[in-house]
Amino acid sequence: MAQQEKSLVLIKPDGVNRGIIGEILQRFERKGLKIVGLKMIKLSDEVLDKHYSHHKDKPFFKALKDFMKLSPNIALVLEGNHAVRTVRKMAGPTRGFEASPGTIRGDYSSSISHNIIHASEDEEQAKKEIKRFFSKEEIFSYNRIDWEVIYAVDERL
Repeated sequence: MAQQEKSLVLIKPDGVNRGIIGEILQRFERKGLKIVGLKMIKLSDEVLDKHYSHHKDKPFFKALKDFMKLSPNIALVLEGNHAVRTVRKMAGPTRGFEASPGTIRGDYSSSISHNIIHASEDEEQAKKEIKRFFSKEEIFSYNRIDWEVIYAVDERL
């Protein structure tokens, strides 16, 4: 049985500055994922400290925060069956130089930290991250008119 999920994606400053926002959004939409939240945001130290708390004691933490504050980020919430896993596969491995061609990082990144996008690690993290970046009023519910051709009858919720 299909599992409807939401996932957070951040298009990082390298993706914003390289002018590939539209290409990245198009990949997700063409896959059949529904954009239910989308905004441009400037990230603060407070948000970055929470978001990257698992890296706080690592030597690259300051550089990571400085990079994420270099320019605005695009925050989006994607919804679809198995959205978290689908987005992670489309993103590719964290290290751009290890990512296969055809993935977002494989096509646009050769770096470890300048790797174009952040994608939620699992469903639990996705829920926390979405709350961190979006209010309830910024998440929209609607029916895509092509839903019936994207998913089989038993996969539609």
